Amino acid sequence: MVGQHAARILVFDSGFGGLSVLLALFRTMPAADYIYLADDARFPYGDLEEDDLTDGLVSLLQAQCQLHKPDLVVVACNTASTIALTPLRAALGLPVVGIVPGVKPAAAGSQSGKISVLATPGTMKRSLMHELIEDFAHACEVNLVPCPSLAEMSERFVLDGVWDSQALGCEIGAAFAQDDTGRKTDIVVLGCTHYPLMLAALNKVAPWPVLWIDPAPAVARRVMLLLGQEWQDSVANRQAAYGDLSASFGGSIQFYSTGDGEGRLKTAWARLRPGLG
Repeated sequence: MVGQHAARILVFDSGFGGLSVLLALFRTMPAADYIYLADDARFPYGDLEEDDLTDGLVSLLQAQCQLHKPDLVVVACNTASTIALTPLRAALGLPVVGIVPGVKPAAAGSQSGKISVLATPGTMKRSLMHELIEDFAHACEVNLVPCPSLAEMSERFVLDGVWDSQALGCEIGAAFAQDDTGRKTDIVVLGCTHYPLMLAALNKVAPWPVLWIDPAPAVARRVMLLLGQEWQDSVANRQAAYGDLSASFGGSIQFYSTGDGEGRLKTAWARLRPGLG
């Protein structure tokens, strides 16, 4: 039976970066309805104690789920995902999908055995990063590169279309290593959801071609799998209402923030969406 509403997905981040995950979701499931929530009043999360962060997330998302009645929540923030997924799942009583740096696929795909991870200092200091390396990349040389300014650079790149190639090159330069035998870093993990938003610029400053690992498409596939019937109902509902469901057609997208960033989110989405293709 066709459901009474389209699949409704709440996408949550501490700020701007989760738009890269929203892009992947929208490409995969354009007929779903999305609520994007940025907790920018408490950004950046890396400065918060873990207990304070977890308690605040549970309280905020419980209230938002009561308000919006989503079918599923996506925590599109690496820091929040590494700390709060288990208590969020227990508190919300619905599917919660998190995001973690793509260390596992990077290790599996590297030909040189040399991979790098770009991430915020807050993500770098969490135990999960080191557990991922131990579990999935122990046979590789893993270079952890903290990037204190790359998230801010990514926002500028999206909102203003500008970037400083020298500053960007300095920020990520340590990710590119070559040993005496000629082995080079061949895969770089984008360990913050901001970073894929400026992939075009990253490619330009990279000293040699690498494969950039963005986990957002895998998150989107996981969401589609978990939604199951709700996603099929979304497609059926849109087709019934509009006839042909073209790739350019999508459900609704609403933006909210706990601070004053709603306007920036809408501006950024307007600039990112033409590249959906």
